[in-house]
Amino acid sequence: MEAISKEFAAKRHVLVVDQESETRSAISSFLRDGGGMTVTVSDPHEVRHRSSGPPPCLIVLVLQPGNGDEFERLRAIRAHCDIPVILVSDDLGGEVHRVAGLDLGADDYVVKPVVLRELLARIRTILRRRDPGPPAPQAAIKRRGFRFGGWRLDCHGRRLSDPSGAEVELTRGEYALLVALLEHPQLPLSREFLLQATRKHEDVTDRAIDVTVTRLRRKLESDRSLLKPIRAERGVGYIFALGVEAF
Repeated sequence: MEAISKEFAAKRHVLVVDQESETRSAISSFLRDGGGMTVTVSDPHEVRHRSSGPPPCLIVLVLQPGNGDEFERLRAIRAHCDIPVILVSDDLGGEVHRVAGLDLGADDYVVKPVVLRELLARIRTILRRRDPGPPAPQAAIKRRGFRFGGWRLDCHGRRLSDPSGAEVELTRGEYALLVALLEHPQLPLSREFLLQATRKHEDVTDRAIDVTVTRLRRKLESDRSLLKPIRAERGVGYIFALGVEAF
């Protein structure tokens, strides 16, 4: 939790927009406990009228299906600012509903019931993309990588080695997907989140995430001692089930 606190302490604050106090309080309390300064509001138009204090660095917008045009709140925010927005909603409309929200300007989409640790991971990813901070020293870049179950991923050389030291070849998409999973071990990550993390690679598209996961699984599970490192989470996406050591 200390690492999370330091990251959020360097940020401004997150705005949580929701009419339901229970969900709003749960999200706000979790982000606050993690070290983030959160402000809760019930009306997105208040975002436009706020004049005191620093501007929010990100908005978590909880949609209310059945209350007319549920995307009206998102349109109101997008009409006045380009602050990153994460939508939270029931998944009643499925893929069409999620795509509609993204097309209207949302940066990400979370399905209820909200997995708070995943939401925090998504917020951190968006903030890093917006504000990557100073470049890491060259020595640190050369040392950066992950170990898991006897395997080793060298991020500088983009090399994956099995426990025997043999190199396992990865495509660009498989490498990007593995890094995204290793950066958030034992956290359920949705397909949309993984798409955000890998979309810069040409061989990963929305429909190809599952295919890329399958290919990566086959390569990792060729080591019979490494049982199911990537596990499907029903209704969410995928989780890297092993412990991970970053170096």
